[in-house]
Amino acid sequence: MSYIILVIGFILLIKGADWFVDGASSIAKSLKIPSLIIGLTIVAFGTSAPEASVSITGAFAGANDITVGNVVGSNIFNLLVVVGVAAFICPLNVKRSIIAKEFPFAIMGAFVLIVLGYDSKYHNYPDNVLTRADGIMLLVLFGIFMYYLIELALTSRKNGTDEEEEIKTYSMPKSIGLCLVGIVGIVLGGDWVVDAASDIAITFGMSQSMVGLTIVAVGTSLPELVTSIVAARKGESDIALGNVIGSNIFNIFFVLGISSFIHEITINNTVFFDMFIMLAASFITYGFAASKRKINKPEGAFLVLLYVAYMAFVIWKG
Repeated sequence: MSYIILVIGFILLIKGADWFVDGASSIAKSLKIPSLIIGLTIVAFGTSAPEASVSITGAFAGANDITVGNVVGSNIFNLLVVVGVAAFICPLNVKRSIIAKEFPFAIMGAFVLIVLGYDSKYHNYPDNVLTRADGIMLLVLFGIFMYYLIELALTSRKNGTDEEEEIKTYSMPKSIGLCLVGIVGIVLGGDWVVDAASDIAITFGMSQSMVGLTIVAVGTSLPELVTSIVAARKGESDIALGNVIGSNIFNIFFVLGISSFIHEITINNTVFFDMFIMLAASFITYGFAASKRKINKPEGAFLVLLYVAYMAFVIWKG
């Protein structure tokens, strides 16, 4: 029964995120909000709604390992699989601003998470805890990123460089309805996924962190994967890569920021290995992006193979 609930939960999460993005994008477009803000915020953050739902629900339930494991696992999946598959389908051209600003900010997020969370190593505390103060710090950094995006959008609009995106618009009542239904799907789906994943972990003697890093992380990252694949097939490299970077920033700064503010999160020592993998994956992907301002097919295949090797190791160590 847990498997059925898990599948239904994932379906609700993914469809809920899809409806929410459609509704929110339509509202934003109707209100003449610059398309750059729509692309960098609603699309990236909307596809991360499942991660947010699962991790925040996990925080309320005290399922700390799922809360953190989901974010770390999703970010690794985004960097290695989503970027890798998208690049394999169509080489990704990388804009200078992504290399100079957005991607380094995402890398900083991985580094900050390790420093804030690894209390037993860096602060000589007995436990590793993301405190409410840490949560506030993460949210402040997220606010700084949002301020940067707004400034970027306004500058683009002022300079006339803003490009119109093909966003389907609905009537305002329908747009609001899509948002509301999407939110309900995301919340219910997140609740069911956490409960079902916890039950599965107990049944098979798996740790919550392993379930969070594998089943839950991959499931909640499906919106990013689908979005980036579609974008890559259309030759929209900015969306394909920007979606991943924006989602990873959102996951660390907003999702873990809110989660740890709601309830202090105790982090299992074993998860820090995966955090360092996340940091390494960030540097590797950034290296590919910065070398020729392009991530080509062989590099994409290499990223996917890295993820396969990582998954094999995670399953092997149990």
